[in-house]
Amino acid sequence: MNSYELVVLGGGPGGYVAAIRAAKLGLSVALIEASELGGTCLNRGCIPSKTLLHMAEAVETIKKVQAWGIKTGPVELSWDAMLARQGQVMQTLRTGIAGLLKANKISHLRGWGKVLPNREIEVASDTGVTRVRADKIILATGSKPFVPPIPGLDGLPYQTSDTIFQMDRIPKTTTIIGGGVIGVEFAAIFSAFGTQVTVVEATDRIVPTEDEAASQALAKALKQRGVQVQAATKVEQVRYDNGQFHVSAAHGGQTSEHAAEELLVAVGRTPSLGGLEELPLKMNGRFVEVNEQMETSIPHVYAIGDLVGGYQLAHVASAEGLIAAANAAGKQEKIDYRVVPRCIYTHPEIASVGMTEQEAKNSGLAVKVQTYSMRGNGKALSMGETDGFVKLIADEKYGEIVGVTMVGPHVTDMITTASSFMHLEGTVAEWANLIHPHPTVSESIYEAANGWLGMGVNH
Repeated sequence: MNSYELVVLGGGPGGYVAAIRAAKLGLSVALIEASELGGTCLNRGCIPSKTLLHMAEAVETIKKVQAWGIKTGPVELSWDAMLARQGQVMQTLRTGIAGLLKANKISHLRGWGKVLPNREIEVASDTGVTRVRADKIILATGSKPFVPPIPGLDGLPYQTSDTIFQMDRIPKTTTIIGGGVIGVEFAAIFSAFGTQVTVVEATDRIVPTEDEAASQALAKALKQRGVQVQAATKVEQVRYDNGQFHVSAAHGGQTSEHAAEELLVAVGRTPSLGGLEELPLKMNGRFVEVNEQMETSIPHVYAIGDLVGGYQLAHVASAEGLIAAANAAGKQEKIDYRVVPRCIYTHPEIASVGMTEQEAKNSGLAVKVQTYSMRGNGKALSMGETDGFVKLIADEKYGEIVGVTMVGPHVTDMITTASSFMHLEGTVAEWANLIHPHPTVSESIYEAANGWLGMGVNH
């Protein structure tokens, strides 16, 4: 039986990052992964969806430039070619991860891992079952789509975010149950490809965890693209007949039904606990409970990523993996969730960090809010993408930034600037004095900061 100082169970963005960091800290490391390296993010989530979102953006740009004097013929879409391109991107990244594991002398064990109470792990593969022993373990088994108990849904050929890329065509009509991040991103993709999309969301607005103004801006943009957004609507029943999903939903005491070729269930994800059944882990609801060092209730056993809940974002899983790896190597580090950027890759994009305006007000903080519209930004105007804004929320007394929300082009790339200022406890005055390049969308941050100080120039 091979023994390792650390065994990581799961090769996603939390697991492989943790394995590499632990190896660089001098530990002997094995990583167990039954499927493809990269986990859900690389193979079924972040990367494949963003590849298609970029294609969707290209389609919309082609349509837009017709009014700018750039004439093209009819846009033709090849779903097979799109998926092939998607597959190339994914394979390149998988190969890169495999190369990093090899370069850091990490043993990659292919198979399903089952953790035993004595810190031995059974690894089941096509060639049989082997065992390895670990001094310490990091659990990074990720999550799977959550499917709510909707009457009639069980047994139907609906899609989840894990299966939707296996479709053999672009559907003419699609219903998406769930208006959170996953649901709205797929709504943006398929509406750009010509699909008639209906989004059904139980809460009173889509992406309800984000700033209300951002939610409203995205809802407006989706509706302009033909997406039917049904908020404050509860799905009561689903049936499948003659190749069509019939969805019955209630809104304001009224029940209506609509049909679609495809049905995507996108109401969130739940932790994958397979292989952990024999561990007496203390749970926090359906998630594994951990402390600030990412250690579970079992000494020397750590858990990260979607397994522990929280933000359920790939970059948060990676950050947690680095903390867990450091502590497994004998350090004393704590996770800090105070500055976590959140990104939604729709058209327009949404990016935020820290508190929303409502959260800041609910907290009792004395804050001042400044919003700058993208309509005044030269770069956004030249791109024809002015449906957005930057909202800056800062402590009224000292000007310390407590939250930023952005809607518009490239804001998912810009949010790191806001995160940096918050991480360094920067003030609005310091941000306003930072010279920004012109013309760029990032100037909108500069304008918001100066506007907060009452010194705005272009608004």
